[in-house]
Amino acid sequence: MSVASTPVIDPVALTRDLIRRPSVTPADEGAMDVLERALTGLGFHCRRMKFENIENLYARRGTASPNLCFAGHTDVVPTGSTEAWSSGPFEAEVKDGVLYGRGAVDMKSGIAAWVAAVSRVLAEGDVPGSLSFLITGDEEGPALHGTKRVVETLMAEGEVIDACVVGEPSSSEVLGDMIKVGRRGSLNTWITVHGKQGHVAYPDRAANPAPVMAKLLARLDAHILDEGYPSLNANVTRAAGDCLSVGFPPSNLEITTIDIGNPATNIIPAEAKARLNIRFNPSHTGDELIAWLNAMAGEAQAASGLQITLEHLCSGNAFLTEPGPFVTAVQDAVETAVGRRPAASTTGGTSDARFIRAMCPVLELGLVGQTMHQIDERAPVAEIEALAEVYRTVIRIFFERA
Repeated sequence: MSVASTPVIDPVALTRDLIRRPSVTPADEGAMDVLERALTGLGFHCRRMKFENIENLYARRGTASPNLCFAGHTDVVPTGSTEAWSSGPFEAEVKDGVLYGRGAVDMKSGIAAWVAAVSRVLAEGDVPGSLSFLITGDEEGPALHGTKRVVETLMAEGEVIDACVVGEPSSSEVLGDMIKVGRRGSLNTWITVHGKQGHVAYPDRAANPAPVMAKLLARLDAHILDEGYPSLNANVTRAAGDCLSVGFPPSNLEITTIDIGNPATNIIPAEAKARLNIRFNPSHTGDELIAWLNAMAGEAQAASGLQITLEHLCSGNAFLTEPGPFVTAVQDAVETAVGRRPAASTTGGTSDARFIRAMCPVLELGLVGQTMHQIDERAPVAEIEALAEVYRTVIRIFFERA
């Protein structure tokens, strides 16, 4: 495709087209088709990768190295009460310079802004390498058949991605004030203590699981997992790419529910159930925490004589992209485009960067996230257009320094 024939994409128009597809997890509703058409028009080879009922897309333009990837998701969370919205959540209405709609921030605008950025770069000439997109429809859901499966497949095929920007809304107060270079991992555990039902007046004929559960949860809750996780390169000098002190807060275990479901006052229950979540920094892996929980439950089982079963689901380990050329290039690009240098942060929940880290250095850069998942999710049109310019500058500086 020649420079003269490269279409220049309007990021706001493409965002509106994507929002009008009500792709509430796990539905796609044609969102991937909208994106595929735009990328095909820019000369990308698009590969649809469907796992179970989840639509995914890997698109690449070029075969040379380095390969700079953009990752994101077209699925969105439910709207809540549609009557509470100022306009329909999937109408993509612009009012007073602000675009309203589910996905306006998280993160259809990010996808559209990177597509627009690519179109502007290609209109000026080709890049000395490859550009790619890794887009899933399963980020807001269980995330079992989205980016995780795509990454596993690409790695098995020998595909190489050299660096990746995830378009999550990373900015805190103003566009470009923060990038995310790490996120904590997340582990959910379901605990069941199996007792024996009986009459409260005859405890010798029953086995009460409630105090066993209470003691186990108290031990788990009192345990200090760590004191936090400092960056390995916390004292990097500005000349080498900023003085960054990138670390993580202490890992935390939170008991999220305790359930016995006993409607009677005179019955010792047959079982007690509980659920907990651990948000953990790189001091741990999910497997290590699972082994610790199993050992603690084993001790409680041995002491009580009651069977204790655990089920675990680790949605991803922690990741950290240490200060280096890639992080510095992105910070330089943001500063060039908007005049502020973003702080490198590890705050927030999980994102699909936890899967992409297996392939390459990864970070998150996107809009201000204050209205994501809310009624009247919205983004200023000017901010979406500015994000496209930020992304254009990221692409230019990345390949200049490659």
